[in-house]
Amino acid sequence: MLDLKRIQENKEKVKELLLRKGYEADFDTILELDIERKKIISEVEQYKAKRNKVSAEIPKLKKEGKPVDGIFQDMRELGDKIAECDEKAKSCEKQIFDLLSVMPNIPDEDLLAGEKENNAVIREVGKKPEFDFEMKNHVDLCTNLGIIDYQRGTKLSGGGYWLYRGDGARLEWALLNFFITEHLKDGYEFILPPHQLGYNCGFGAGQFPKFSDEVYWLDCDEDRTKNRFMLPTAETALVNMYAGEIIDESKLPMKFFAYTPCYRKEAGSYRAEERGMIRGHQFNKVEMVQYAHPEKSMEAFNELVDKAASLIEKLGLHFRVSKLAAGDCSASMARTYDIEVWIPSMGIYKEVSSVSNANDYQARRNNTKYRDSKTGKPAYLHTLNGSGLATSRVFPAIIEQYQNADGSIRVPDVLVPFMGGQTVIK
Repeated sequence: MLDLKRIQENKEKVKELLLRKGYEADFDTILELDIERKKIISEVEQYKAKRNKVSAEIPKLKKEGKPVDGIFQDMRELGDKIAECDEKAKSCEKQIFDLLSVMPNIPDEDLLAGEKENNAVIREVGKKPEFDFEMKNHVDLCTNLGIIDYQRGTKLSGGGYWLYRGDGARLEWALLNFFITEHLKDGYEFILPPHQLGYNCGFGAGQFPKFSDEVYWLDCDEDRTKNRFMLPTAETALVNMYAGEIIDESKLPMKFFAYTPCYRKEAGSYRAEERGMIRGHQFNKVEMVQYAHPEKSMEAFNELVDKAASLIEKLGLHFRVSKLAAGDCSASMARTYDIEVWIPSMGIYKEVSSVSNANDYQARRNNTKYRDSKTGKPAYLHTLNGSGLATSRVFPAIIEQYQNADGSIRVPDVLVPFMGGQTVIK
């Protein structure tokens, strides 16, 4: 949710920044409604002041034996006017809320305008693997090794699903355990949230109402606000855990991570090179979230970027970190860095973690605040998130970057303890 005060104080600057995301903002209706709301509130205050003054005079008039029936009638009429004005003010507030709720977050000022074409590579880590034999893609390798069963996954659930089998299931579980162990070392609290969430969670995370068609709904009520959906990412749950609460400033930053499967419709056509596990309707992910003090927001962001990147680096995979242009950031985020792993058979990098800062956008939507130690007043905190990590692209990267000439796969050193000492999948 955008800050109305910021719009009032610097409307043209906010419009310019939103235009970097490709969003043409029109604030005229919102500002007119706010003027009307303030006018109504001013009238109500005058009515209430008059009512209070007259109410104070009634006992005196009664004592003097003067009639007060007419005054009571006037007070009832005044009360009706106050109630009517209150309803009008609430209507203005709701209209303002509804208009602001569909607007994207304001990108940070250092972000370039445009989309993918203006993303900037911040750094590359490691070297692209070179092979002195004919390289295979992860689909063929996994099928030949019997560790991923695409055929039976499709039989059970249709396109975009697969089964992990044998050493494939063990490798997937090893990855998740490795990620969990690393986050625990860094002092993050482990959360296992519900997989079924209420509409308020999607709204608070900034994914609804605009992207409500991209999730799997469980209920059939025409009013989606009464329905539940399958979480598309644990972020949707984690950023809403303290919705409507005021957190003591001394508790910030609050650091969480969660393991969940993620369920997404992934609307749109699949490109031929994205077969296998590159894009699917259900995949496993460990998600990191921080609740941060606004003054420590960038510090938290850099920590999350470094954490996500370190996981890929410890796996020994070649990857890069990219700063996204404003238009390539999701609607609810002010800035995003992608950690992108190299997929040799595709000859391109694929995102395995998006680390993002929502600033106070999500906190305004779900009303999450901290109590400022200096002023004693509540203020909106900042929420940040980052995959740490999603496995559905890390797994193919490991299979391809660690493949041997005989079609076997070397297990990355950091995963060997989680594989019971197994060093090769063959």
